[in-house]
Amino acid sequence: MIREINVLDAKDIQEICKDELGYDVDINTVKTQIEKLSIDYKHHIIAVYEDKKTSKVVGFVHAEMYESLYSDIGLNILGLAVNSNFQGKGIGKKLMVFVEEYALNNNVNFIRLNSGSHRLKAHKFYENIGYTCNKTQKRFIKIFQ
Repeated sequence: MIREINVLDAKDIQEICKDELGYDVDINTVKTQIEKLSIDYKHHIIAVYEDKKTSKVVGFVHAEMYESLYSDIGLNILGLAVNSNFQGKGIGKKLMVFVEEYALNNNVNFIRLNSGSHRLKAHKFYENIGYTCNKTQKRFIKIFQ
C-alpha cells in the first residue's frame, strides 16, 4: 500500500538507498531528512510502498516542486527505488502514478527526472510508463566540507 513517509521508515529507506541506488547514507541523516522534508508538503512529495505481509517499506518516491524562470511549474523526481526482491511487481509504476495524480490535481504541468547513464533497466522502465528522454547532460558539483 502507498502511504506518506514517516521517521519510523528510516531504516528501510536507508537500506533501499544503499542497495538499490548506491547511496550509503547513515541512519541519522535519513531520519533528519525525513523529519525535515515531510513537513514541507507544499514542496516535497514523499510516499512509500509498504508490503502488506511484512509491514516493511519496499519502495519509495520523492518528488520536489520544480520552478524556474524559464518554465511552468513541474515536479522533479529526486528518488524512486524499489527493493530488488520486489521489482517487477508494479510497485515502481504505482509510486509514479501516485506522483502523477498529485501533479494532475495540483496544476503541475510536467514531471521530469534524471537517471544515471548506466541505469539502462531504469531507462526502459521510464519509457514503458510514458516518459521520453529529451536531453543528455553532465552533472557538475562542488562540495563544501
